[in-house]
Amino acid sequence: MTPSRSIWTRPLLGVVGLIVLFGAWEASIRLGWVPSGLLPAPSSLGPAWLEEVRSGAWIQAIRDSLTHYVMGLVIGSVLGMLTGLLCGTVPLLDGLLSGVVRVLRPIPGLAWVPFAILWFGLDTAGATFVIAISVFWINFYAAYGAVQAIDPDLYEVAASFGHGGFLARLRTVVIPASAPGVLAGLRTGLGQAWMSVVAAELFGVPGIGARMMQASSLLATDLVVVYMLTMALLYALTDTAFMLVRKRLLGWQG
Repeated sequence: MTPSRSIWTRPLLGVVGLIVLFGAWEASIRLGWVPSGLLPAPSSLGPAWLEEVRSGAWIQAIRDSLTHYVMGLVIGSVLGMLTGLLCGTVPLLDGLLSGVVRVLRPIPGLAWVPFAILWFGLDTAGATFVIAISVFWINFYAAYGAVQAIDPDLYEVAASFGHGGFLARLRTVVIPASAPGVLAGLRTGLGQAWMSVVAAELFGVPGIGARMMQASSLLATDLVVVYMLTMALLYALTDTAFMLVRKRLLGWQG
């Protein structure tokens, strides 16, 4: 198989898989294998989506969710990445925070919702806080693990070239060597942030998750699926954009 063909093989297989999935889904509804009240037929999703677009609700929900998605993603990723890099580099800081990490790490983002309401109210800040908490630990452990995996010989080589100071080691060894692992954590955080959007909007903050909850309360399952697919599409777009940036940043790897 030529390289040009292999590049297109995986996307084409993905499209075929989606066609099979939606075809089987539609057939199961039409043949009565699955009651239409429990699961909407794919053919009903288009009209439901067009109605949402015409009403302006779809665009507004995306705009609202993107606001706290981006803010929570950036805050949680930056703080998690920096804390992980520092803990992996400074043993004293690692020891001081080890107990704190063990206590806070198992607590899911959803558990922080009551405190988000108390501290920030029913607005974007509360949703941003919940998303940031969910993303923080992914980036923390990705960065921490990447630093711990660095070959100790690299520090000796850097020191022999006059880069023995903390900032010099951070710039010449830690950041370049840990970059693949850090970026892997950032990519995982992109998806986790979208998964946290629904939890972050459970308490009434406008957005895709809130719109899904409203639709589910009215048993409008077609709208629920429309917004589920909307989140999947937004994740695919953000993930694709991130991979293009990642490829440029790690171009030195060849």
